[in-house]
Amino acid sequence: MLLNLDTIPHFYKNYVKQVEESDLLQALRISGHRTLELVHAIPDSKIDYRYAPGKWTIREALCHMIDAERIFAYRALTFARNDKTELPGWEENDYAPQANAQGRSMHKIAAEMAHLRSATIDMFEGFAPEMLSRKGIANKNELSVVALGFIIAGHETHHCNILRERYLN
Repeated sequence: MLLNLDTIPHFYKNYVKQVEESDLLQALRISGHRTLELVHAIPDSKIDYRYAPGKWTIREALCHMIDAERIFAYRALTFARNDKTELPGWEENDYAPQANAQGRSMHKIAAEMAHLRSATIDMFEGFAPEMLSRKGIANKNELSVVALGFIIAGHETHHCNILRERYLN
């Protein structure tokens, strides 16, 4: 199913624009693979680095990426199942300090990311075409199931670019 960028709420467009693949499952596979390559290349000396005061550490940013994927995937599941419940937004800066990033090794974070992406792909593979086109409201924005899949891939790509540009240079 192709995605029409005009159907993406403004806040999420920059994420989706970073996805080069037009096939959702391929986009999820490729972004997940690229992310794990990056995570495995992060030197131990950098995992708690902040590029500016008040910014997340690399470990915290990775835990944020995990949280975001889970939330976006839950939204996709809810809408795919034709549940019309409006879903709330979430405040990433409230979640980040509660993620126990400091208590988690990079090995465990990387493994969790790999397992989560595998489960996300399995979920999207199980959606029939009509399920992918279903829509719902989350954080006062109308989103389709397929859009949420591309948001997952694009959000991850966005944060990997930030890690490369601001943390690892």
